[in-house]
Amino acid sequence: MFHKQLLILTKSPRKLPVKLPRKLGNLRYPNQQAGSALVIAIFVIIVLSVLGAALVKMLESSQESVAYEVLGTRAYTAAQSGLQWQLAEVFPLNGPAIACKADINNSPLIFDNTLGLAQCKVSVSCDDFVHAGTGIRYYTITATGTCDINNEETSRKIAVEAHSLL
Repeated sequence: MFHKQLLILTKSPRKLPVKLPRKLGNLRYPNQQAGSALVIAIFVIIVLSVLGAALVKMLESSQESVAYEVLGTRAYTAAQSGLQWQLAEVFPLNGPAIACKADINNSPLIFDNTLGLAQCKVSVSCDDFVHAGTGIRYYTITATGTCDINNEETSRKIAVEAHSLL
C-alpha cells in the first residue's frame, strides 16, 4: 500500500531526513490485517459448494423427469398400437364390421420383439351394441398401455368410440 510519508528536516545539515509512518486508524502496520483473506476465502468456498450442490440436485431431478416422460411416451405408444390392432380386427378391409371378440379382454399383448416397446404390454377391451332403430353397431374400445422398467411402472389409457357405416 502506498502511504504518504512526512519528512522532517532538522537544522543539522549532516543528518538525513527521518521518515515517520502515518497511522491508519488503530493499525500501525499492514501485517495486522492478516487473516481476513482466509475468512473471505472460506466464505466463498462454502457459498460455491452450496450452489454446486443445488445445481447437481436440479440436474438429477431433470434427468428423472425426462426418464418418466420417455416411459409415458412408450406406454402411450403401446396403448395406441393396441387400439389400432383392435380397430383393424373390428373393421376388416374387405368386409363388414364385426362384433367385438369376447376373448380380447383376457389376453394382454406383450411387445417383447418390438424395438422401443420392450417390457411394455397393452390390454384392450371392446364393448359394442346395436342401435334398435337404425341397425348401426356402436363400439367403445379402450386400450391401456403399461411399461415396467426397473420396478418403475407407467401406464396410459386411451379410449375411442366408433360406429359401423351400415
